[in-house]
Amino acid sequence: MIAIDLGSNTIRFIEYDGVSWGKSYEKIVRTAQSLHATNRICEDALVRVLDAIDEAKKHLDFSNNDVVAVTTAALRMASNGVEIIARIYEHCGVKFKIIEGEREAQLTLLAVKNRLNELQINSDNFVLADIGGGSTELIAFNHEKTHTVSLPIGIVTMSEKAVDASMLRQLLDDFERKTALFCRSLGSTVDIPRLVLTSGTPTTIAAYRMGMNYSNYDPMKINGSTLTRADCVATYQELMEMDESTRAVYVGVGREELIATGILMIESLFEGLNLEEALIIDDGLREGVALSYTKLN
Repeated sequence: MIAIDLGSNTIRFIEYDGVSWGKSYEKIVRTAQSLHATNRICEDALVRVLDAIDEAKKHLDFSNNDVVAVTTAALRMASNGVEIIARIYEHCGVKFKIIEGEREAQLTLLAVKNRLNELQINSDNFVLADIGGGSTELIAFNHEKTHTVSLPIGIVTMSEKAVDASMLRQLLDDFERKTALFCRSLGSTVDIPRLVLTSGTPTTIAAYRMGMNYSNYDPMKINGSTLTRADCVATYQELMEMDESTRAVYVGVGREELIATGILMIESLFEGLNLEEALIIDDGLREGVALSYTKLN
């Protein structure tokens, strides 16, 4: 089967046969471009999504695989989300399903737990944070019990709302307060044993610290690596000193302007949870979709 995750910034594809992972493909499509201002998915974003699906069909075997496609925050928020899904289906025959934040969190947790188990890392008790383009999912997992919150803010929506540095600081402070509130909601005596981060920003930072760039990114080297708050501070300073074209080599075309917001959000997350480091896992929603589908079929 082929699992597809259409996010607010990136569309990701992967093949899975129930035992092993096959080919994968992803493309930055900026689905949520101008969504904050218009409450709609714009035509330019739709064209990028359609082009990405057409490109993926050249890399992956769509004709001999079941295709399960989900989409998240951008389409949840857009007033024309149903229309966009219909137009995608008309163009390429792929039918996307809009999933709610809670389901997104469940599927992402499924993928991350699976990867932790493969890495032989204890997965009985941890907090998972998935900072996406349009929303942030926070999941506390403790021996099969979960506590989840979906915050309707991500790197794309925050970047668009932040008209200046002062507004960005206000939004980051609010994000930090909400992550701290989530931490307190777990109980005053709870000690978070491990923070796990997935999604594009933390994996990009981890790759950069290892000397990789967007073109030679290796998820197997990322999985199980550690990212510290100090890594975030250093990476932010170094990337901001680069010109935009050089920065794009490391973070990907379409992420040049967003990466700064993403790094600052991770720093705020560390602050809100009172932590200094996190474990990085590349697997996310698309892998969770694949694992869930194969368990049911």
